[in-house]
Amino acid sequence: MQTSSDRHEYPAHWEADVVLRDGGTARVRPITVDDAERLVSFYEQVSDESKYYRFFAPYPRLSAKDVHRFTHHDFVDRVGLAATIGGEFIATVRYDRIGAGGTPASAPADEAEVAFLVQDAHQGRGVASALLEHIAAVARERGIRRFAAEVLPANTKMIKVFRDAGYTQQRSFEDGVVRLEFDLEPTDRSLAVQYAREHRAEARSVQRLLQPGSVAVVGAGRTPGGVGHSVLGNIRDAGYTGRLYAVNKALPEGQDALDGVPARRSVRDIDGPVDLAVVTVPAEHVPDVVTECGEHGVQGLVVVSAGYADSGPEGRERQRALVRQARTYGMRIIGPNAFGIINTSSDVRLNASLAPQMPRPGRIGLFAQSGAIGIALLSRLHRRGGGVTGVTGVSTFVSSGNRADVSGNDVLQYWYDDPETDVALMYLESIGNPRKFTRLARRTAAVKPLVVVQGARHGGTAPQGHAVRATRLPHATVSALLRQAGVIRVDTITDLVDAGLLLARQPLPAGPRVAILGNSESLGLLTYDACLSEGLRPHPPLDLTTAASPDAFHAALSRALADDTCDAVVVTAIPAVGEGSAGDAALARALRSAAAAVPAKPVLVVHVELGGLAEALSAAASTARQPPPPADARAATPTAPQAAAPLDRQTAPSTAGDRAAPSGPAPAPGEPATPLPAEPRTGAPDGPRTFPPAAAGAGGSVQYPPAAHEPAEAPEGPHLIPAYPAAERGVRALAQAVAYAQWRRDAADPGKVPEYEDIDEKGAAELIAGNLARGQGLTLDTEETCALLGRYGIRVHRALPAPTPDDAAAAARTLGYPVALKATAPHLRHRADLGGVRLDLADEEQLRRAYAELTELFGTPAELRPVVQGMAPRGVDTVVRAVIDPAAGAALSFGLAGAATQLLGDMAHRLIPVTDREAGSLIRSIRTAPLLFGWRGSAPVDSAALEELLLRVSRLVDDHPEVVAVTLEPVVVAPRGLSVLSASVRLAPPPARDDLGPRTLPAY
Repeated sequence: MQTSSDRHEYPAHWEADVVLRDGGTARVRPITVDDAERLVSFYEQVSDESKYYRFFAPYPRLSAKDVHRFTHHDFVDRVGLAATIGGEFIATVRYDRIGAGGTPASAPADEAEVAFLVQDAHQGRGVASALLEHIAAVARERGIRRFAAEVLPANTKMIKVFRDAGYTQQRSFEDGVVRLEFDLEPTDRSLAVQYAREHRAEARSVQRLLQPGSVAVVGAGRTPGGVGHSVLGNIRDAGYTGRLYAVNKALPEGQDALDGVPARRSVRDIDGPVDLAVVTVPAEHVPDVVTECGEHGVQGLVVVSAGYADSGPEGRERQRALVRQARTYGMRIIGPNAFGIINTSSDVRLNASLAPQMPRPGRIGLFAQSGAIGIALLSRLHRRGGGVTGVTGVSTFVSSGNRADVSGNDVLQYWYDDPETDVALMYLESIGNPRKFTRLARRTAAVKPLVVVQGARHGGTAPQGHAVRATRLPHATVSALLRQAGVIRVDTITDLVDAGLLLARQPLPAGPRVAILGNSESLGLLTYDACLSEGLRPHPPLDLTTAASPDAFHAALSRALADDTCDAVVVTAIPAVGEGSAGDAALARALRSAAAAVPAKPVLVVHVELGGLAEALSAAASTARQPPPPADARAATPTAPQAAAPLDRQTAPSTAGDRAAPSGPAPAPGEPATPLPAEPRTGAPDGPRTFPPAAAGAGGSVQYPPAAHEPAEAPEGPHLIPAYPAAERGVRALAQAVAYAQWRRDAADPGKVPEYEDIDEKGAAELIAGNLARGQGLTLDTEETCALLGRYGIRVHRALPAPTPDDAAAAARTLGYPVALKATAPHLRHRADLGGVRLDLADEEQLRRAYAELTELFGTPAELRPVVQGMAPRGVDTVVRAVIDPAAGAALSFGLAGAATQLLGDMAHRLIPVTDREAGSLIRSIRTAPLLFGWRGSAPVDSAALEELLLRVSRLVDDHPEVVAVTLEPVVVAPRGLSVLSASVRLAPPPARDDLGPRTLPAY
C-alpha cells in the first residue's frame, strides 16, 4: 500500500483558509495519515442519513480498512481534503482517478470520481461548495480534466452543489443513481458563481463584525486613560444597542460591573453568546484571549493591541501566528494595531474605536489603513463650526491597522450592497491583491462612487505592518489601471473629503459644461480658469455684482439650471455688501430653492469668508434626526407659500432679519469644505465679524424660508449643496464627478473582446511550451519572436543581420531597395537621435557608404550588430507594450515612440483583456494623441489598424500567461496600415494568480 511519501511530498500549497457562506472561516488542507482519529471522530458526529447518502447503504462506523484508505493518499491519483474548524474535521472530499471502465487508474487517465461528506451541524454553510472549488483546482494541477459523481436522487443538497457550480455537465440516471459528469475547465459561469459566493461570504463576514448583537471589550481597565477603558466608554456613550461586557482578568472577586457595564474576569464567564471581542491587552497576552474567544464561539475580533508586524520581523511572525490561531476557530480579525470600527446605524450605534465621539450618521463609508489618517478623516467629516466643511456623515468606518486579515477588499464586498452607504472613501497605503481590488472596484463603482487616496506612492515603501507583494509597475500606471476600473483617484486627504462631499450630496453631471455665476467677478474668473485647467467646458462667468440679493441669486441659478447647454453650476460668493444684499442664511435658502427645481444637475458653491453660508448650506447634511427649531423661531419666520423648498432639499431653520453670527474664521485652503451644522450662536469670545442681515421683503424680493412641514429627519438622499473655500478645490471635485459620470456611461457598454479567425492559439501554445522547455525564463530571438507573433496575426517587418558590408548588400537584394540600415546594439537601439539609423538607401552604393559611416562612428560590426530592413511607409512612430505584473496583473500600454514616452512618460494603460471600446480609448487618451489624428494638417493615421494590433497583443497575453512581456517598438502607423519594425517577447512560467482558482483568504 502506498503512503503519502511514496510519490509526492505533502502539498502544503493546497492549504487555505476560506470564508463560508455565513461569514465564518474554515481551513482546507490535505488529509494525511495522522488524521485517523480526527476522521473517526468526525464520522461519529455525522447523522445516519448523511452516511447513507455517502455510501448508499447503512454505514454506522468506519472500519480500520476504511480509515486507512481515507487517510493514505498519494496526492496524485488519490487525494483527500478536509475542512477544519478548531483543528477538527467538519467536512471531507476526495477524488480517485479512474479509467474508462471506472476502475482505479493513473495518469494519463484524466477522469476522477469525487465524493463529499459534510457534518450535519455545518450543512448549509457553503462548505461543500468551497471544497469543490479546491478539489477541482487540485485535480487540474494533477492533470485531471473531468469529475464524475454518483448521487442518490434524494440527496438534493449535493445534487444542487454540483448543479450550481457552473461547470459544463452531463447527467444520467441508471440503477436508481444519478450520475453527474462535468468538465473542470473554468467557464464564465463557474467564475461568476465563484465570485458571487465570494461576495456573499466576505460581505457577511464583515457584516458580523459591524453589526454584532453583543460585544466584549477584553482588557478594559478600571482606571481612566487606558485604551481598553476608553474603548469601553466610547461604546457605552455611543448608545450601543446590543449587549456590552467588560472583561478584565484582574477584576476583584465579587465585582460584576465596570463603569456601569457588566464585567467578567474572562470571556468564558459571560453568559450567552459574544459576537465581537475588542482586544486591548498587550500583544503577549493576546493568544490566551483568542483561545478564550474561540472556545466561547466569538465570531470576530478587533485587535487594537500593537506590537505585531509594525514592530519588526519578530512581530510579523507573531502577527501570522495570531491570524492562524483566530482562523482555526473560524474568526476574522480587524487589525492588529487597529484604530477600531464604527457603525452609526440607529439599529447598532457601535463606536468600538478610539474616537471619543460618535460621528454623525450619514451615507459615506470610510476605510483607512492608518489610524492617524482615520482620526484626521473622522475629524474632518465630523467637525462643526470654524468654517470647516463637512459631509453628510458616516455610515460605517473601518480602520484595518496592519490589515492582517480583513482588508479593503472585504469592506468593498460589504459596501457593495449595503443600503446605508452611498459613497465609499478609502485611504490605502498598500493593496494586498490588486487584481481582486480592481475587479471589486469596477463592480462597486458601477453602482456607487469609490474615491481612493494612496499613501507611500512615490518611491516610498509600504508601512512596516503591511506585508504585501510589491509591484514593478510605476505608480502612474497603477493609478491609470485603477481609474480604468472606475476608481476616483485623488492625491490628498483634502481632495478625498472634497470629492466625497460632492458625490454624497449632488447628482452626477451629464457632461463637462459648467455655468458660473456669483457676486464677484474676480472669483468667477478664477473659477473659470480652474475649470479650463481641469478639462471642463465653462461658460463665461455671470457677475451679479456685490449688491446681489438672494432673489437675484435665485433667478440666476434657476436660469442656469434650465439651460440645456449647462451640465453643472458653480456659484461664487463673497461677503455681502450693501443694503438688501445676500445674507448667509437667506442666500443658502435661495440657492437650495432654485436647485430643488432641477434636481438632476449638480450645484456647488465657492465662497470666501462666508462661514455662515457654508453652515447654512450643509445644515441638513445628516440623515440623523435634527432638533426642530424653537416654536418662536418658526413663528417669527415669514413664509411665502410658493417659495418653500421641497422635501428633497432640506433647509436650515432661520429667522428673517436676525441670524446667528458665523461660527468662526474662514477655512484655510488645506481644510475640508462646508461645515457641519453648528448650534446657532449670537457671538463668540473673540467677537467674530457678522454679515448684514437678510432684507426681509426689501424691494419686493421673495423670501426663501424653511418649509414648516419638513420632517425632523432628512429624507433619503437629500441633494444638499456643498461649499468650498477655494475655487480650485470645488472645481477639482466637480471634474472628478464629471469623469466618473462618463466612466459610468461607458461602463454600461464596455465593448467586447473580438475574435479573429486567423489566430492560431494551439500553435502558439506549442511554440511557447517548446521554448520554455529550454529554460524557466528567456527572451525569444528575432526568428522565434516573429513566429510566435505571427500565430496571432502580428507581422513583424523583416530584418536581416548584416555582420559585413557584403552581407548587408545581399540582404538588401533579398528585401529589395530602398532599405534601412540600423544598429541594434542595446545602447543604440531605438536611438535614431544618436545617428545609428540610415534610412531610404536606394542602392548598394549608398548602403555600403552608410555601413562605413556607422562603423567609423560607433565601432566594429560586432559592437553595432547592424541589420538591413526594407523601408516601411511613412507614418507616426508608436510603441506598444504588454506586461504581466505579479501583483497588478496584465496591462497593455501605448504611447508615441521617442521623447513623448521616454522623456514625458506619455503612456496610456489598460487592463488585459482589452475590449474594442477600450482599445479605441487607449490610443486617444495620451496627451500627444492629436499627432495621430491630423494635427496641423497632417494625414490622420490608420487608427483602425492600430486598434486591431492592440487587441491582438491583448489576446496573446490573455490566452498565454507564459508571455510575461511584449514590446513592439517602433510601430509605424501610416495613413493606410502599419508596420511593426521591431519586437521582443519574454516567456516565463505563468505567475501565480490569486484572483482565480478556488476562494482563499490571503496570508500576508
